[in-house]
Amino acid sequence: MYRLNSKDFLNFRVGKEIKLNDFLREKNLSSRLIRRSVKSESIYLNGKLNKKNKKLKINDIVSVKFEEEDLNGKIEHRVLDILYEDDDLILVNKEPFMVTHTAKDDTTGTLLNYLCGYFYGNNINRKVRFVNRLDRDTSGIVMVAKNSFTQDKISKEFKESVEKKYLAICNGIFHEKEGVIETPIALSEDKIRREVNYVAGKRSITSYKVLEEKDNMSLVLLTLHTGRTHQIRVHLSHIGHPIIGDELYFEKSNLIKRQALHSYSLKFKLPRNNKEIEIFAGVPHDFLFFGGNLLKKTFY
Repeated sequence: MYRLNSKDFLNFRVGKEIKLNDFLREKNLSSRLIRRSVKSESIYLNGKLNKKNKKLKINDIVSVKFEEEDLNGKIEHRVLDILYEDDDLILVNKEPFMVTHTAKDDTTGTLLNYLCGYFYGNNINRKVRFVNRLDRDTSGIVMVAKNSFTQDKISKEFKESVEKKYLAICNGIFHEKEGVIETPIALSEDKIRREVNYVAGKRSITSYKVLEEKDNMSLVLLTLHTGRTHQIRVHLSHIGHPIIGDELYFEKSNLIKRQALHSYSLKFKLPRNNKEIEIFAGVPHDFLFFGGNLLKKTFY
């Protein structure tokens, strides 16, 4: 019999008489995970392997074992800025110029490779599951699920209920210091950039608040209410305040070698107990060109 620890198992106490499979569905396990767990004989009742859809009693303990998996990337090692970790999640402050996931032209040196190294070194025998991704030149918080239950549950919430805030340094001084940008976004004809398109675009909402202004630049706090590709970059460019250093939607800058965009905070509920937490990522040093007092005192 396995030691039913929280790293390798989901453990639930039963509060009413109910069939096992119905109970697992009530606990937000997907039908796919339930079927896979039944097939692999990974469900335990009161510490003993269970193979039937039994009727449960009050105070029974149902445990579902996570299957061991092969890593889904080449193992590489690098010190990571880990902001939060528990049995289900890792939140990493991704540095700029790092690709999140491997691709045809990026098979090494990615965050996936370094997380595979971290998983290997810490005996986490499962795939690296990204809940969100950031552009190569965008820094800040990337959320990673350690198991399929967490990925299924929090990925659904990420689109709607997870509060995602970014910091950007924008060109120009805003006339309206606070507002909401609600314009639809679609893929442009060049198949690379995105654009505001009122006919073919998908609903996209970004709210913003100007925190500080200096030298015809503005430090802006943004909240994503939808998750379109390049949403913040497109929306800010659309209202005439593109991000400094954004070569795709604005122009190259001598002040910073990338777009000045940083995923600053995530507020979300933990998948097992629904406790709400908020995680912050300190702004990288290449933002210091702005020189604002608020940036130095508040975000570092």
